[in-house]
Amino acid sequence: MPQVPQTFFDALAVRTWCGLALAALGRAREEIDAINVYPVADGDTGTNLYLTMESAAAAVEAVFAGHEAGDTTPPAGGAGGPTLAEAARAMAHGALIGARGNSGTILAQLLRGMAQVLADDSEAAHTDGRGLGLALRHAADSARDAVAHPVEGTVLTVASAAADAATGTEGDCGSVARAAYEGAGTALAATPGQLAALARAGVVDAGGRGLVAVLAALVETFTGEAPRAVASGRPAACAVPEPCADDRPEAGGPAFEVIYLLEADDTAVARLRERLDGLGDSLVVVGGDGLWNVHVHVDDAGAAVEAGVEAGRPYRIRITHFGAEDAHMTSAAGRQPRERAQRAVVAVVPGEGLAGLYTEAGATTVLARPGEPPASGELIEAVRRAHAREVVLLPNDADLRHTAAAAAEQARAEGVRVALIPTRSAVQGIAALAVHEPDRRFDEDVVSMTSAAGATRYAEVVIAERQSWTMAGICQAGDVLGLIDGDVAVIGDDVTAAAAAVVDRMLAAGGEMVTLVLGDEAPVGVVDHVETRVRESYLAVDMVVYRGGGQGALLLIGVE
Repeated sequence: MPQVPQTFFDALAVRTWCGLALAALGRAREEIDAINVYPVADGDTGTNLYLTMESAAAAVEAVFAGHEAGDTTPPAGGAGGPTLAEAARAMAHGALIGARGNSGTILAQLLRGMAQVLADDSEAAHTDGRGLGLALRHAADSARDAVAHPVEGTVLTVASAAADAATGTEGDCGSVARAAYEGAGTALAATPGQLAALARAGVVDAGGRGLVAVLAALVETFTGEAPRAVASGRPAACAVPEPCADDRPEAGGPAFEVIYLLEADDTAVARLRERLDGLGDSLVVVGGDGLWNVHVHVDDAGAAVEAGVEAGRPYRIRITHFGAEDAHMTSAAGRQPRERAQRAVVAVVPGEGLAGLYTEAGATTVLARPGEPPASGELIEAVRRAHAREVVLLPNDADLRHTAAAAAEQARAEGVRVALIPTRSAVQGIAALAVHEPDRRFDEDVVSMTSAAGATRYAEVVIAERQSWTMAGICQAGDVLGLIDGDVAVIGDDVTAAAAAVVDRMLAAGGEMVTLVLGDEAPVGVVDHVETRVRESYLAVDMVVYRGGGQGALLLIGVE
């Protein structure tokens, strides 16, 4: 269905482009995965690009949703909705925190480079064709700078060609976008002549193919019509998706891919680059303003992580062994894939402490940091990592129900039996996990877990970020709020008193067990106060306390 074309590059155009690019990468994902032979033939470039773009699109949607809900002040001039700068920054941030693999990390830097130009004037409502060309130029240059040892015949070459064509074209955004797309397509077709690995396999560069799909979406954003498709680059010398023999991971090169987000200053990151460059290859470090995405291929994964610890605070650490088997790849050396477990639990958790608790109980976890909900691709990735025939999925957040449902459908399409239990809080997930018995029939286990979750009321104690109308009255920024089953029930100025009031209200309807999960910012003494309150006023009620870490809420409370 044709899109309504955007005349200028404004916030709505950013939103439209992200949505179209995500759809384009979704359609091309399997083809791109199949032609992935460089730098490692691990068959996941298309998937990594899709997951990175999904995170970028979700961040842009969140900015628009915030304005539509009235959570932010309209930009100068009285127009509703986010500014171009806000949308561009959201796109870049979403891509940065969701970047996957070598290709996804480079795509994140391309989007960040564009955002730096588009957001240069924070009050500008839009930019024109010249501004788009400058953004594409800065994107290509910054992506090349982020790679320790740039190689021609890769996505970097394709990005540079797109930028050259864009900056050499005068006209509106549609004309510039089409020139960039055509320049990228020409460069992509030439990549087999620049990289021996591509020539041996008879394919074009997979990352470059993905970028061409993203640029095709940019053309459609400004013209309303998709441009002619770039010819497929499927392997001629190898069966799809099996990588060519000369390009197998076992043929040489580091054994591990290490990726993590890093909070660190520029000076520390400069030292980190030098150290990681000495440890391995395919080094890409993207980001800025204190937040970075680090990607490297190494033999010593521990040393790569330790280098991050020395530089700052690494988190969302992912280590992949290139020779390891998973649920969606066959063995490159002909080994038998590892045995699937019969059943697994996959859970979204809001803090490191709860992640440890869930992991000890046997669950595969997806960490959701405050303000950064996981995308469906992360949940699918966790289901694959669990490597089981049957999976129970616990989203632990009412806002994740659609995301979790999409992940469940995708997993079912891959042959996994999935049951989605609509848990709305991590304390409901704890209750479900406590009665989980993998040895009984799947349906019986799901019913028991669902019943336990449904019998658990949940609450949280948080600090109000702004003045709001609530069911308990008007709250001011800085007030302590007690939310029960998602609705504000208590407004106060003391965390300990609010926690006790929330527990009283929940136990007024009965209960046998109180679960208290402490966030990092919870005040000293709150546990003792609540425990004393429960012990003295509710004689038959037990209480258990866990430390949740950086979970966002000061306290999570469950009553069974």
